[in-house]
Amino acid sequence: MKVLAINGSARKDGNTAIMVRTLFAELEKEGIETHMEQLHGVKLTGCIACYECFKRKDRRCAVTKDKVNGYIEMMLEADGIVLASPTYFADVTAGLRAVIERAGMVARACDDMFARKVGAAVVTLRRGGGMQTFNSLNAFFFIGQMVVPGSSYWNMGFGREVGQVEGDEEGLKTMADLGRNMAWLMKKLNA
Repeated sequence: MKVLAINGSARKDGNTAIMVRTLFAELEKEGIETHMEQLHGVKLTGCIACYECFKRKDRRCAVTKDKVNGYIEMMLEADGIVLASPTYFADVTAGLRAVIERAGMVARACDDMFARKVGAAVVTLRRGGGMQTFNSLNAFFFIGQMVVPGSSYWNMGFGREVGQVEGDEEGLKTMADLGRNMAWLMKKLNA
C-alpha cells in the first residue's frame, strides 16, 4: 500500500512538511510506503472550465503546461491521499487549490476515480482560519466518495516560523494518531 501527500506550502520542508512526516512515521511503522510532493516553487493554474476531461474521459487534464497531470497519476496509483496546506487567508494555498480544482474535475469526469481511496487533511496555521482550510480539504475527499479517518483532534498544527510546529505537542500527537488510524483503515479496506 502507498500514501501520497501533496504539500501545498510555499516553504519547502516547513511546518506543513513536519506535520506530514509525523503522520508518515506511523504509516511507515505499519509497512505502508509514503511519498510527499511539495509544491514549493511549482507554478500551477486552476481549472479553466474547458470540460475537455468530460469529453475525453482519459483521466487527464487538458491543460498540460504544468505538473498537475503528474500529480493526478500519482493520486491514482496511491491507496491513500494526504492533502496538506498552511492556512493562507483562512483557506488552502493557491497551488493546492489548483490541484484540488483540476484533479477534482478530472475525477468527477471519470466516474469519481478516487472513490474509496483513503483521504486525510493536514493543516498548519499561525493562529486562526484553520477550520476553513480543514473543511476545504475534506470537501475534496467527500465529493470524490473517499473514506476519511478521524484523529484525536482536528488535524492541525500551530506555528509560523519553520520548525515552530514541533513545539505543538497536541498537534504532533494528532498527526501520529491520524497516521495510526489511516493505517488501520487502509488495512481494513484492503483485507
